[in-house]
Amino acid sequence: MSLRSLALLACCVLLAACNKVNQENFSRLKPGMSRVEVEQLLGAPAECAGALGFSSCTWGDERSFISIQFGNDKVLVFSGAGLK
Repeated sequence: MSLRSLALLACCVLLAACNKVNQENFSRLKPGMSRVEVEQLLGAPAECAGALGFSSCTWGDERSFISIQFGNDKVLVFSGAGLK
């Protein structure tokens, strides 16, 4: 195996291990957390939508995700599916 192939394989393994959408981080979420705190924990959301001081954001993909509803940039409720 060439050095380039080994480096590519190592990068792929590290990226897979860095997934922040997991059960451990889901367990750290608490109602009342600020949106800044959530983004420090989970990174930038995949998508967000909202109006009038309320928003709903999702991290992850259709197989494994965390969904959080914010009111005035504070966590109101959250849910997750497919977390490991």
